[in-house]
Amino acid sequence: MSQADRARDLYAEALVWDAHSCLPLAPGIDVGVLARHRASGVSYVSINVGMDFNPLAQCIRVLAAFRGWIARHGDDVVLAGSVADVLAAKRAGKLAVSFDLEGSDMIEGDLDMLRLYRDLGVRQIHFAYNRDNKVAGGCHGADIGLTPFGKLVVAAVNDLGLIMDCSHTGHRSSLDIMAASRKPVVFSHTCVRALQEHPRNVRDDQIDACARTGGVVGITGIGLFLGQNRVETELYARHIDYVAQRVGAAHAGFGLDFEFLTSASDTPPGFEPTAWWPPEHYRGRGLGASKFVQPEQIRDLPEALLRLGYSDADILGVLGKNFLRVAEATWGP
Repeated sequence: MSQADRARDLYAEALVWDAHSCLPLAPGIDVGVLARHRASGVSYVSINVGMDFNPLAQCIRVLAAFRGWIARHGDDVVLAGSVADVLAAKRAGKLAVSFDLEGSDMIEGDLDMLRLYRDLGVRQIHFAYNRDNKVAGGCHGADIGLTPFGKLVVAAVNDLGLIMDCSHTGHRSSLDIMAASRKPVVFSHTCVRALQEHPRNVRDDQIDACARTGGVVGITGIGLFLGQNRVETELYARHIDYVAQRVGAAHAGFGLDFEFLTSASDTPPGFEPTAWWPPEHYRGRGLGASKFVQPEQIRDLPEALLRLGYSDADILGVLGKNFLRVAEATWGP
């Protein structure tokens, strides 16, 4: 069997788990663009429904709209609340979807809001989006660490069965969170700082700490974080390889952070982009300055990893089984 044939067979077998991608945060947008994920062989994707600069009302409206669209298109897409839902969707050839929050301001200091978000389909959360807040520090903040209230949020997230995500979180806060969590912690979408210097990328001690929790470092497909705004599959695989070589392939995965419909406007009134994406780190234009790895490129990832010497089992883990393991340990049966 040629390497290309072997890679194709592996991909057909794999449960392919995209730990994070984005739709515009507005009712009425075309959720049907997720067909690109399904057509690309992706089995599961976590979709963002709010960042720290999105007020609670916007997050709830977005959840209502996304849930409604999924309910009307059950032949192709399923809202996944459990591992069993994800596996059933894979068997049926459907795309499983759940939601994530990028930050914690939208809980407005109320732990009971976490339960509400969980009941509405959120299965993953990180505590700060780039800037510091009342829960934790952001990667573009003052590295304040996890706050006393943040420690309560860690416990609540563990108890409610949400995946703890340290993407966009400050260095000190991420280490505090991983030390406090009783369950695996992930970076759903990041890149490796040793390969590309950027505040959004993780350092070696963060990779090590994530692996100690049993978690997974998911590599994002944003060119500014991968390096020199390049998005070749080989470069993407290099970041995965770095994590795998450092802590083992069982702790590597991917979260594309692919942005669908980038022309749609979804920011609240008075939004100031430079407050969240400092111009010195984003070429002055926020994430609009970046190229993105496309969903279709994930089909090329098995062959790239085969060329790097990875086993079939390791590749199946990177494609999805590693994040599935975290969901089994976190969401429960």
